[in-house]
Amino acid sequence: MIKLLVGLGNPGPEYEQTRHNAGFWFIDEAARRLGATLQMERSHFGLMARTSVRGQALWLLEPQTFMNRSGQSVASLARFFKIAPDEVLVVHDELDVPPGEAKLKHGGGHAGHNGLRDIHAQLGSADYWRLRIGIGHPGNKNEVANWVLKKPPLDDRIAIDQTIERSLKALDHLIDGDMAKATALIHTSKPPRPKPPKPAAPAAPPAGDQPPVGTPPAGA
Repeated sequence: MIKLLVGLGNPGPEYEQTRHNAGFWFIDEAARRLGATLQMERSHFGLMARTSVRGQALWLLEPQTFMNRSGQSVASLARFFKIAPDEVLVVHDELDVPPGEAKLKHGGGHAGHNGLRDIHAQLGSADYWRLRIGIGHPGNKNEVANWVLKKPPLDDRIAIDQTIERSLKALDHLIDGDMAKATALIHTSKPPRPKPPKPAAPAAPPAGDQPPVGTPPAGA
């Protein structure tokens, strides 16, 4: 069962709408749906809420330590409330997944994500769950830092919001630990509708063509 939902991002209004804050967007919406209010908890270095789902305690957390120190907040709360790594779900932006899609994963490496890297180090374990919200890749690794810290275009933001909406439909399954049912909901996405082909322009008849049917021959 999941006891701690963590969304990753950077604090401050200048980062609020950037791709790197997709995890915060998820937690904000989850808190709204659960009727929970996030409040600053300085002892755990983050915005935090405690709620109950079918008698099960659930904590929501948005670390306020900046992305590369996310583990400080996660580990502090997890240790205080004796939450095991496999009872933690971290929601974060994912370069290798396109906008409009999300992937649920347990364990594995951090793939260069600074938030996950610090959580690995602070928890001393990689055996926690991750919900990877697709933000797409700029196509050049040298552009990644700028990409994640920029606001996505409207079409991408709509696709990301739709992904979060779909993923939240699996929230009960995630909390209950029914990851098979959660995965079936989260990984199901509709591909973008293909644009209709442009109509071909009529071709001009080549020189020397016969006159159209019904046209009298010259001199008739």
